[in-house]
Amino acid sequence: MKNLTARFLKLLGLLTAEIVLVSLLFIMAFVVFFYLTRIVFEQQSKALDEAAFQWIDAHRTNWPALTRLMRGITFFASAPFLVATTILLPSGLALRNFRREGLEVFWAIVGAALLNQLLKTHFQRLRPDTALVQQYGLSFPSGHSMIGLALYGCLAWLLWRHGRHPAWAAALLFWAFVIGLSRVYLHVHYFTDVLAGFAAGLAWLILLRAGLHLWWREEARLDEEEVSN
Repeated sequence: MKNLTARFLKLLGLLTAEIVLVSLLFIMAFVVFFYLTRIVFEQQSKALDEAAFQWIDAHRTNWPALTRLMRGITFFASAPFLVATTILLPSGLALRNFRREGLEVFWAIVGAALLNQLLKTHFQRLRPDTALVQQYGLSFPSGHSMIGLALYGCLAWLLWRHGRHPAWAAALLFWAFVIGLSRVYLHVHYFTDVLAGFAAGLAWLILLRAGLHLWWREEARLDEEEVSN
């Protein structure tokens, strides 16, 4: 009994404020995604999506120049941009001796893209038929929102971890939010698609970070054992 209590207290000691916060964020993201699947596919409610479209359309009518701006913004989570970023950014980081950071960025994008396709294939939701631009593929969850949050969220985390740049980190997260908003503005996604994309992207980032942390810790342990032997 004493040994069990000692192990439990040791485990509690490992639960830092950062681990607790990240765990809560993961649970929140999972709950939000699950709730959205309920209202979209089980309740088949369109109230939230219709309200978002009405709000967006009112702003488009008042400021028609926003359309060109949103077309430009949405490019920064498009397939051509992401493919180039997946190749160039990790390579550039590796050349500057940030190999692990480059690996994080690579898997943030690639993993989010693969997971997004699996989710879209599973849910099979069609896109809105009022799109302002032609867009192929399925709708739920939004790939731009999910992969965009994974990419810019990963970069925000790296900036925060290395330089404690809260302003830049917040700006990158805001940029990911604006990209998601552009998808609703252009009517290529429902608002619930975008929210689900954000939730899934956040969950993937947390899982990726936890997995890489465990992998590198085990790698360091094995290296220490080799040196001691």
